[in-house]
Amino acid sequence: MDDSISAAAPLPPWLKWLESCSSTNTWAIEHLAQLDHGTVVFTRHQTHGRGQNGRVWYSPPGVLTLSVVLDRIPATQLSGFSLIAGLAVIYAIEDLVPGLQNQLRLKWTNDVWLNQRKLAGVLCEGVTSNLSNGTKLVVGIGLNHHADFTSLEISTIRNPASLHEVVPIVPNEILILEKLRHYLLQTAGLLQSSQHSSCFSVLLSAVRDRDALLGKQITIELSGEQISGEAIGIDDRGCLRLRLSDGTIRTFMSGHVTFASV
Repeated sequence: MDDSISAAAPLPPWLKWLESCSSTNTWAIEHLAQLDHGTVVFTRHQTHGRGQNGRVWYSPPGVLTLSVVLDRIPATQLSGFSLIAGLAVIYAIEDLVPGLQNQLRLKWTNDVWLNQRKLAGVLCEGVTSNLSNGTKLVVGIGLNHHADFTSLEISTIRNPASLHEVVPIVPNEILILEKLRHYLLQTAGLLQSSQHSSCFSVLLSAVRDRDALLGKQITIELSGEQISGEAIGIDDRGCLRLRLSDGTIRTFMSGHVTFASV
């Protein structure tokens, strides 16, 4: 990591740099009325991150933890947004590290994978506003930038990857934040202007091209139940389709995926 970049240096006006916080998503939601569209809340030291379904989001040193505020997002356009945000992460990394072109994949519902290892995670949280036309969306991203996952405390994370392991020169933090913000703002503009009933359909082809689970035997954990089958793709709402052993097809809007086999 480029330690020459610090909070003491001049920062772009859209960046809110915190020395530490419990969770950038929590902080952003608590201060949402004071945060503009496109604001990025960032810290190097997140102490109590939150993941999907109430799971802990571990953030050892070297994990970039940030939240991007998007305003006036129609509530009808939020379906599948975690996957769209994951796509933005992929585009940002590919722009900065061309050697990773076509190597990054989306693991439904909210992870970015590199060589079947988790490189980044996304947590989207919407807050309905009576003062604006639509929903304010806080997009939390944890990106393994220059991270060490060897400590016992975080050993339960399944096979994580970090950028510094695979590229000789890791892009600095500000460049990554700028690129992530750029693609998420582009996505927000598409959501705000789309005439489609679901903007997700506009990006569905790109999401499907990056589907890490397609054709794999997986298990989905949902409300204490485990359902196994073959992942047969993502539908036009961002839901995962699973073919069970008896040929039945089930569709899931949420759930935690583990592999039965690869």
